Amino acid sequence: MHLSRRKLITTAAASAVLPTTGFAKSAKTITWDDLIPPGLPYSEIIAEGEMDVRNDIWKPVFDANATKLNTALDGAYIKMPGYIIPIDLSTNGVTSFVLVPYVGACIHTPPPPPNQLVFVTTKTPWPSTDLWEAVWVTGLMQHELQSRELADTGYRLRADEMEVYTQ
Repeated sequence: MHLSRRKLITTAAASAVLPTTGFAKSAKTITWDDLIPPGLPYSEIIAEGEMDVRNDIWKPVFDANATKLNTALDGAYIKMPGYIIPIDLSTNGVTSFVLVPYVGACIHTPPPPPNQLVFVTTKTPWPSTDLWEAVWVTGLMQHELQSRELADTGYRLRADEMEVYTQ
């Protein structure tokens, strides 16, 4: 069999592209329970707290278990559901937010512990008209304890894709 130089170059170029397209990253679907390290019961991350009478809010006081993170998720490509609490909101939509496990978390109720909150950034703004919708967020998860005015977060997620939540 005789291959022309052009056919050889074309075939080599095509095969160079195949491995990257053939092994596209697929996201692991996780739940909020997966954010807690294996073996740590949820009941051990719930906070004590105190009432801030002046501001009429409950201020949780978390112990060390609230900042324990699931090491298997550091650097993992994941997909998880949740609700959006906007941080950076413009006319184009939301580009950074805290992903929370239930509606009203951090706003109408005391915030969940840091290992139950995810700080999310996205290049593609999520429409501000859909803020009360549950969403699926897909992207690269990292451990990153951060203190924000709204709450302390234990994870950071760079969103590649977002969509309305469906089961």
